[in-house]
Amino acid sequence: MPANRNLFAILARNFPKDPAAPLLETADGTVHSYGEVLERSARIGRALIAAGSKPGERVMVQVEKTPEAVALYLAALRIGAIYLPLNTGYRRDEVEYFLADAAPKVVVVTPGSPLADESLVKDYGARMLTLDAEGRGSLIEAAARQPAELDSLACGDNTIAAILYTSGTTGKPKGAMLSHGNLSSNAAALHEIWRFDPRDRLLHALPIFHTHGLFVALNTTLLNGTSMIFLPRFDAAEIVRLLPRATLMMGVPTFYTRLLATPEFGRDCCHHMRLFISGSAPLTVETFNAFKERTGHTILERYGMTEANMITSNPYLRERVAGSVGFPLPGVELRIADDHGKALKPGEVGGIEVKGPNIFKGYWRNPEKTKSEFRADGFFITGDVGRIDERGYVHIVGRSKDLIISGGFNVYPKEVETVIDALPGIAESAVIGVPHADFGEAVVAVVVGKPKSSLAEAPIIEATRKHLAAYKAPKAVFLVEQLPRNTMGKIEKAKLRETYKATFAGAGRSG
Repeated sequence: MPANRNLFAILARNFPKDPAAPLLETADGTVHSYGEVLERSARIGRALIAAGSKPGERVMVQVEKTPEAVALYLAALRIGAIYLPLNTGYRRDEVEYFLADAAPKVVVVTPGSPLADESLVKDYGARMLTLDAEGRGSLIEAAARQPAELDSLACGDNTIAAILYTSGTTGKPKGAMLSHGNLSSNAAALHEIWRFDPRDRLLHALPIFHTHGLFVALNTTLLNGTSMIFLPRFDAAEIVRLLPRATLMMGVPTFYTRLLATPEFGRDCCHHMRLFISGSAPLTVETFNAFKERTGHTILERYGMTEANMITSNPYLRERVAGSVGFPLPGVELRIADDHGKALKPGEVGGIEVKGPNIFKGYWRNPEKTKSEFRADGFFITGDVGRIDERGYVHIVGRSKDLIISGGFNVYPKEVETVIDALPGIAESAVIGVPHADFGEAVVAVVVGKPKSSLAEAPIIEATRKHLAAYKAPKAVFLVEQLPRNTMGKIEKAKLRETYKATFAGAGRSG
């Protein structure tokens, strides 16, 4: 009889033999043991079944980050339901779209959230349960009446474990279907290359509705059978206080820039740390270097996406290159290709395409879109643009949708941003294309200055012209206090394009 490939069953094989071993410690020092969380997940699993959940049915979740939310995730895996987490920042119109598209049988919500409308949920044929920020609610009340034992449903690698909706920067969000095999293979690869150790303790400050905090951070820790300090959100002062008790931290670049802006942050509080990992958005070379100078630690940057989990990582033991995302994970193939899927030579810029056990099974209820995103040989077209250098390190140039075509020439925003970010007084920049009557699109830079810096448009444009071809230099520069970001720290270029789309309209600025 083949082994059960349910992700929960795979993770559970590595749990500590002692049920009293710690799993989650909250900011106030409360410890939740493996035994407690497993018992809670069994009761919740039975409560979900009682509410109408069945294998293959969606359990939609829009809740705050709590230990009970972790038990809910494990419960969905155990019963073979498809776990579908939603960003807690989504509004009414957004959640109604997800309800209609995903057709869940059970919805678990935080009271007061847009999804916490029983009549709305009922209209879409679902049952609503609640789970608040204190770990209370009708879900927990129902679970308390259930037995504390639950076998995990036997399934194969291709059985869908979760659906995560993409950010929807172009068109409506799409539900990426991730299988038990996708998630377990990725957790195993990361566990191996990041050298997880029985003494490790993760400092977890990421949200758990996203692949980074949910699958990368949680699954690797559970596979390691160790504990984590579980914070509801990122707070620089709390991180500084708790870092001496951790060995490992995963974060988005914003975490690291905010830590660098905290005077108390330095080598002393990082003394016991083994590894800092960054992802979900590009890490600037400046942040990479400043962090190393301040702490003595070299941040390990990796690259992933909703549809593929993690794809590449800088090495643990070899050189971690600033501005690079390292090498493909074990078992993952990556190529740089032209528009027809033909592999390009090292150093050439093209589309990033990947293949491996981590790649999702397709978009929920959207076979046409699924088919269009895969090559005939099985490679997934990521939509990212990059290159592989002579040493094999992968470098991300940008998103294909962010490509600027100005006067018939391709301009990759990352190349321009790298030059601008290196200029004195500049904290960060975002380069976009906006409509232009003569060029089709014009290059525009939106720039954030460092404190007390004195910046002006003309010198920035002049400086970029010294390092780049004239068609790549910005035709306009806007100085702002901050760039718009989503919850994972990614710059929202679609918002910037909308804000500055009329820059060259009518009799305004000339090109």
